[in-house]
Amino acid sequence: MAALELRHLRYLLAVAEHGHFTRAAEDLHISQPTLSQQIKQLEHTLGVQLLDRTGRTVRLTDAGAVYADHARRALRDLAAAERAVHDVQDLSRGHLRLAVTPTFTAYLVGPLTAELHTRHTGISLTLVEMNQDRIEAALLADDLDLGIAFARPHPTGLSAAPLFTETLSLVAGTGTHRDQAADCLPVGSLRGRQLALLSGDFATRGHIDAYFADHGVAPRISVEANSIQALTEIVRRTPLTTVLPDAITHDHPHLTPVPLDPPLPTRTVALLRREGAYHSAAARAFTKLTHDLVRTRGYAPPL
Repeated sequence: MAALELRHLRYLLAVAEHGHFTRAAEDLHISQPTLSQQIKQLEHTLGVQLLDRTGRTVRLTDAGAVYADHARRALRDLAAAERAVHDVQDLSRGHLRLAVTPTFTAYLVGPLTAELHTRHTGISLTLVEMNQDRIEAALLADDLDLGIAFARPHPTGLSAAPLFTETLSLVAGTGTHRDQAADCLPVGSLRGRQLALLSGDFATRGHIDAYFADHGVAPRISVEANSIQALTEIVRRTPLTTVLPDAITHDHPHLTPVPLDPPLPTRTVALLRREGAYHSAAARAFTKLTHDLVRTRGYAPPL
């Protein structure tokens, strides 16, 4: 495919995304007349109108929508081909695009990155934190190589390799529940107790709320935070307790997990990837490294 044709594809997709020639031209760093001319050339070459320019916003025609869908796939496949060509099998260099859901930033990303740097110093890492729906969409769009999230029914085209079982517990500052650290705390004893919890934009909060509702317990939520680091600092410095994954306490001697009775439902953590996608040497090495690390750290095997 000629370079001009590739440019045509990118220009068309930019106009379709922005719904406006001027904004698309600004994003592409070209003039609006140049962009309009290039799109007209593409329409002339194909012999079909790709864009409806009659409304307040520019939108794809039916033919344009079909063509744009193929254009996205073509550009995605070309990008994958470029990565495959530049992939170095001896791992002297490479790049990995990884996304994780927010709670894993608190206890898994640090050890994984440290292990990656120790084993494969030539591999660079782009790491993003996002919710699971966005991770799955980004994997399908080939914007990511791997994702770490929870096992659940996934969209067609994704595969999930189970990594370990995540357990949630009450988490207190060391000494706050010293007498109960080795025992289970009845969930009923939390009725009316002041807690600091993750805010509602975390999937984990929904998991916690459902557990309390199932057992007829209504704690007092004194603090809501959209930062796990903020919660651990609050719990460390106040009598408040929180509910977080046990694993967060492993590297924090000032935090103590207190199991609840009955226990909170567990969740299976999984490594996600797009089926049929090119699996680079860096992605393969990271996959092995991840499985090795969760065993070394003693995380419960997946159910």
